[in-house]
Amino acid sequence: MAQNPSNNRAETAAKIAANPQSYKVCEGCDSIVGANAALCPNCHSYRFETSARRVIEQANLLGARDQKSVTAEDLGS
Repeated sequence: MAQNPSNNRAETAAKIAANPQSYKVCEGCDSIVGANAALCPNCHSYRFETSARRVIEQANLLGARDQKSVTAEDLGS
């Protein structure tokens, strides 16, 4: 049985919030990316906020709402 997408987002957000040092927030589009990313895969920005507080805030925000952005998977890439 497929999982509810909003539950999946909340679970992913909880995992990110529990390990914020492994992530950073894109200053171009507010996506959360891995700490080793040089460019945002969504908007190709190279500016990031790396503070744990910001990563946790953004993870909680994104995990509490439906997806609004278009990803590469949505485009069939």
